[in-house]
Parts: sequence; C-alpha cells; structure tokens
Amino acid sequence: MKDADARALLRDLFDAALAAARPATCLTPYIGALHPPRGRTIVIGAGKASAAMAQAVEEQWPHAVEGLVVTRYGYGEACRRIEIVEAAHPVPDEKGRAAAGRILQRVEGLSPEDLVLCLISGGASALLALPAPGLTLADKQAVNRALLKSGANIVEMNTVRKHLSAIKGGRLAIAAQPARVLSWLISDVPNDDPGVIGSGPTVPDRTTFADALTVLAKYAIDPPASVLAHLEKGAAGQIEETPKPGDPRLARTETIIVATPRRSLEAAASIALDRGLDAVILGDNLEGEARELGALHARQAIERALRGGKPSVILSGGETTVTVRGKGRGGRNVEYLLAQAIAAGGSPHLWGLAADTDGVDGAEDIAGAIFMPDTLARARKLGHDPQAMLDNNDGHSFFEMLGDSLVTGPTRTNVNDFRATLIVP
Repeated sequence: MKDADARALLRDLFDAALAAARPATCLTPYIGALHPPRGRTIVIGAGKASAAMAQAVEEQWPHAVEGLVVTRYGYGEACRRIEIVEAAHPVPDEKGRAAAGRILQRVEGLSPEDLVLCLISGGASALLALPAPGLTLADKQAVNRALLKSGANIVEMNTVRKHLSAIKGGRLAIAAQPARVLSWLISDVPNDDPGVIGSGPTVPDRTTFADALTVLAKYAIDPPASVLAHLEKGAAGQIEETPKPGDPRLARTETIIVATPRRSLEAAASIALDRGLDAVILGDNLEGEARELGALHARQAIERALRGGKPSVILSGGETTVTVRGKGRGGRNVEYLLAQAIAAGGSPHLWGLAADTDGVDGAEDIAGAIFMPDTLARARKLGHDPQAMLDNNDGHSFFEMLGDSLVTGPTRTNVNDFRATLIVP
C-alpha cells in the first residue's frame, strides 16, 4: 500500500470515530424524547463538547431554555439562550472558577417543577474549577499541574479533584434539589464510569478524602499546605464527604451516557470492513504508560503481519498516562506513537495513527500524529535520534518536524484516545 493511501485510510477511520460522537448526532434521540417540565428548564454543563451539546439542545428542542455552560478556549458555539463561557484546560483559570460559581448559583432556589439539564463531557474537571471552602484557585492549579506530570490515571486524578471542589462529586446535584436533574454525558474515561466523567458533578461518589490522600502519597505529590490540611480534615470526618450511592438527596437525578469510546471504535471498524480490511478492536479502556503500550502494540502488529493474510487494522481506545521525565512537548498519543514507531523498527508492513478525539493531545492544539514505514529513517536523515526524543517526552516536536502531526482544530467532542494500526502483510 502506498503511504498516501495508508494515511488517507487512517484519517478516514479517525473521522468516522469523531462523527459517531458529534453532539448534534448523538444527542438527537434523547432531545426528541425529552418532555418539557411544568417549570423552567435550566441548561448547565462543562467540557470540551458542552457548547456543541448546548447548541444541539437549542436547535432541536422547541421549548424554552436558559442556562450557562463552560468549555475550553476555542471550543465555543453560537447559542442564543444558553450562555457560553470559554476557560482554560487542562490547568484551570479564573474564568473557569467564575463560571463554575455562576453555574452553582443558577441551580439554587429551584422548585420541584423545574428541570436541570446537565451537559458533561471530557474536560469538565478542569473547567468546573470551584475550590472548596478554605482553598484557592492557586491551590487547585498547583495540584492539577502535579497530577498531570505524575503518571496518575484519570480515576486517581479525579478522586483528588472531587475532594478539593465545591461542585464536583455530586455536589452540583445536591445544590439543585428539589429540582429534577437530568445529565447527558459524553464519556472520555475507561469503562464509562459516570462518577469519573468530568469528576461526576451530578452523580454519587464512591471515593473518599482518604482515597485522595492515598493518591497523593502514591505519586509522591507534595501539595500546598492548605490542600493537605483540607484532605486530612475530610479524612478525619471534620468536613462533609461527597454524597455516596443511595444518598436520598440524589433521588431525583438521572444520568444517561449519550456517546462512548466503544461506539466510536465500532464506527471506525465499520469503515475498515467496508474497505475490505479485517478489523480488530483490542478494547476501549486500555490504560498504562503510553510508551509501553505503543511498543506492545507494535510487537503484536508485527506478529500479525508475519502470519500473512488480508490487510487488517487494529483499533483501541482508552487513556494512557505519561510519567514526565524530560522537558519535551509531551502528549500521550504522540508518546505512544513514537514508541510504536521505534518498536516497529521501520517494518514495511505497518502504519499507525494515534490521536485524542478532542483535538488536543496534552497541552498542544495538535490531536496526534501518523507514523509510516520510513518515519525513523526520515528523522535520522534530519539528524534526530528518535529514542532520545522519546526519552525527552518530545513526541510533538518529533512528528511536527516530519510534517506528520495530525491537526484537526476543535472537534467539540471527546471520547478519549483513538489508536489505529494498519497492517498490510
């Protein structure tokens, strides 16, 4: 297969995964089935898809709505009745803090006749940055930065975030009672746990203050003194825990996951099958160090290529982690892909794509990248050592210099990482 054809095919698979998770598409059946309440409908939300979700509600639901959602800078959409605020991600800023405070105020004082429609997608944890009493935005920023570099997985990170927040971990739903709370979620986490998606602002929380302390200790994170004191007070029972499963205050809440990583992988697999390829989905919840998973997938693909047979594609999703040791430009998907390219060793049978479906890998406005059989040779011809760049966590620089970065712009959705390895024996 020619490189250009392989590149086009991999991009088609990624685009199919994105299309399956577009809010205007995946929300349609739920909007159509939603009956207006006797009272007001307050739309709130946060995440990289929240503005597009709000726009879909406005355009497809012919009833009165009002509200406020917060999304990442550049991910806004034009809405008439629902206010859209843009703020920072992955490290929160003052705009996110202020928007979270206003969202909390929006749901206070409602009646049992009112409906709170909560639109949550990946990124909500950073965008709903309302510190718990006694903590500051600077405290949350410091902890966020440390967690992002630590190698902690998303469950662990959000365990900490929920216990430093005045709005996450079910607290938003508590504030909205006695109104009915209906949450529509676009999942960006392994196993689609509603309590992890966006740190679960409207769902019960199974984690505790003690769990949060365990995470910080596991990754040797030294938090600000105020953060440590807050968590220790919570673990000692001096601060109220997040609401747990069975809490009667959450009796009028309902949660529906409207898009998942699995559905996006299946959409990509369908395209591959239509093109005459075999398609294998390894899973939608793969975790672990990005570079280790990339090397493993390269070895598996080489074994498959040596067995012969028809061309195939191996698909996977989930959220890997990167333990930052170097000073490069990072990104878990490019870290995975660079490690995969190195392990593939220039095999003429393999091509690969890895990208984040939100269009942002790490802190860069680059979704991911593509590798080809000649990737390593081209890099070395330019005088660069692929392994040294991997060791420096510099995947973005590596693929950018080759012209192989994948730039989508804001996708306005987020169903986690997408990885495809094309095998042509």
